[in-house]
Amino acid sequence: MGTVKKPIVIGIAGGSGSGKTSVTRAIYEKFSNQDIVVIEQDYYYKDQSHLPFEERLSTNYDHPLAFDNDLLIDHVQQLCNYKSIEKPVYDYQLHTRSNETILVNPTNVIILEGILILEDERLRSLMDMKLFVDTDADIRIIRRILRDIKERGRKIDAVIEQYVSVVRPMHMQFIEPTKRYADIIVPEGGQNNVAIDLMATKIQTILEEKEIL
Repeated sequence: MGTVKKPIVIGIAGGSGSGKTSVTRAIYEKFSNQDIVVIEQDYYYKDQSHLPFEERLSTNYDHPLAFDNDLLIDHVQQLCNYKSIEKPVYDYQLHTRSNETILVNPTNVIILEGILILEDERLRSLMDMKLFVDTDADIRIIRRILRDIKERGRKIDAVIEQYVSVVRPMHMQFIEPTKRYADIIVPEGGQNNVAIDLMATKIQTILEEKEIL
């Protein structure tokens, strides 16, 4: 291994149900022989322990202000300086940050994944490559309905009501506009093997330029 200048940082954004997690997983698997870590923006929702539980229930998790980007940026900078971090854990039952943390050691490849990972200019400035996974709204809502019913035990009426009242307007106002910042727009998420292969080749090139391999 050559002299490491700085890890490569890849941002992967896209709406809820777009397939960004599948894209992240596909890239992760292609570089399984490398030191690689995924930092999910979902872990960085703001601590709300100072608020009454009733207030926490009305949290809009699709709004940029829901995220503690200051902490996320600090952690990415630490990882870029090859320092370990204590990644926060969010408790969705209590709607606030858990007392637990997860130790994350520095790696040569860092993937940042989340619906609004491209929204903050400070975060974008840390990225070597920015991806936006672009999937039609009807596919995204079907995936979200299936996921929320199966994994989160929710009723279909509640999922649809939340989508119409919160998820869709937030997507149009905040998530969709971040597409302009992407270096690569990936249609159809993890099913797009051609796009994933192209990204893997580009990442490999950047790694070699950084003398990481």
